[in-house]
Amino acid sequence: MEKDTYIRFDWAMKRMLRDKANFGVLEGLITVLLNEQVRIVEILESEGNQQTPEDKFNRVDIKAKNSKDEIIIVEIQNTRELYYLERILYGVAKAITEHISLGKQYSEVKKIYSISILYFDIGKGSDYLYHGQNHFVGVHTGDRLQVTTRQEDAIIHKLPEKIFPEYYLIRVNEFNKVAKTPLEEWISYFKTGKISPDAHAPGLPEAREKLRYYDMTPEERHAYDEHLNAIMIQNDVLDGARIEGLAEGRAEGRAEGLVEGRMKGIITVARNLKSMNVPAKEIVKATGLSLEEIAGL
Repeated sequence: MEKDTYIRFDWAMKRMLRDKANFGVLEGLITVLLNEQVRIVEILESEGNQQTPEDKFNRVDIKAKNSKDEIIIVEIQNTRELYYLERILYGVAKAITEHISLGKQYSEVKKIYSISILYFDIGKGSDYLYHGQNHFVGVHTGDRLQVTTRQEDAIIHKLPEKIFPEYYLIRVNEFNKVAKTPLEEWISYFKTGKISPDAHAPGLPEAREKLRYYDMTPEERHAYDEHLNAIMIQNDVLDGARIEGLAEGRAEGRAEGLVEGRMKGIITVARNLKSMNVPAKEIVKATGLSLEEIAGL
């Protein structure tokens, strides 16, 4: 590897960014996305942080709480997933319910930010960054609803987007620009694994200092290299299985009808993945079949 190569962000999230001394890296990314200064006070438990040799098919995520008592979920997804939007919605809903105790007032509901760094093609769209949040817009007037509540004998005006979750989808593979803005500098790092000496986006100077590939021990570099190999292999496995399955599905579709043929293609994809020892839960994500249907193949 070149001397200016840095550790991939998913590896850093899994192994390094949970250390308080490294919070500045993650704070920088979130500051750039939210366009406001963010200070992380705590890293919370999350589900996608397994560190076993079998975890290569899992996503990597990190859940943090900032100084405003808001929850921020940052997730990296390396492979396609059929119901990705549904899953991030579930993850946000789960975070909301996990962080409000039974009997608490609804005013205790946490604001959630969901940030997804995607290395697969999620669909059509010409941008590399998409942002979504709840607005209530007048059907006839086009104005945004502002909710008024009384709190401690004072009238408080709240916009729904100050309460409802926000979602950021970063489509890394769609980024093909020369990095000029802080956001572009971050996404360039996600895509190339390099940080320009001229990059000054919040968090990147800290990343340049702390995430150098050659600063790892030989044992750490070996584990990291194996991680990169696993990602390449898993993508080859999944893509090969899909191509074979879809080709068979198209042939079946011509002979037996589009819907039935497409279903046969999905089943073929599932069989291919199963024969390659892909975990059943990952086959569910890739195909939409149930665990029972996969077990019966």
